[in-house]
Amino acid sequence: MNHLWPTILAGLLAVTAAVPATVTSPPAANAPAAGASADHAPVGGRSVGAVAGRAPVGGQSAATRVEVLSVRGAGPYRIGARLDRLTAAGLIDWTAPGCAGVVHAGVTGAWAGKIMLAFRDGRLVSVGTATVPPRSPAGASVGMSFADLERIYGRRGALIRNDAGDAEAYLVRFGSRAELYTSHPIRSGVGYYEAGVASYVESGFRHRPSC
Repeated sequence: MNHLWPTILAGLLAVTAAVPATVTSPPAANAPAAGASADHAPVGGRSVGAVAGRAPVGGQSAATRVEVLSVRGAGPYRIGARLDRLTAAGLIDWTAPGCAGVVHAGVTGAWAGKIMLAFRDGRLVSVGTATVPPRSPAGASVGMSFADLERIYGRRGALIRNDAGDAEAYLVRFGSRAELYTSHPIRSGVGYYEAGVASYVESGFRHRPSC
């Protein structure tokens, strides 16, 4: 069943996004330390900070800053973060067990209905989305074609197939981390965008177990 997770997660995001939610900011204790780098992406010609807890840029609300998902994570959901600490901070809405000890989770606050998380051994290894926004730092997003991605990333990215040869995805490596864009099960174009630890994101697609 694990090979159905992107489709299931896309459906959950769509349902969640349809339910009105109050946008809240995460506790100040979970804001990035001073000097921590923030991800940015072009939005209407401007660069918008994606790290939750920062002061609005140019008077923008917290909702408009929910824009960027990168190999570092999204907002307060940073790759490597511990599930128990995010839960204690009130940033986790629900959890569901996956294969090989992986735990999937939904989030609260401004990112609710936009991203899904995956934890392995209690640490965040992947953040994924089936919505727009968020986008990658380069501006790539769900809904684009693989040709669009090739124009954005050039030689940095590549089309790959899983071991079974029945699925194709676009992969961009960043050292030990990766962005992965998988096709939509019904319409053409990218249906799910996932970023995080390459040993989970890439290997999970190539060798996806049938549990």
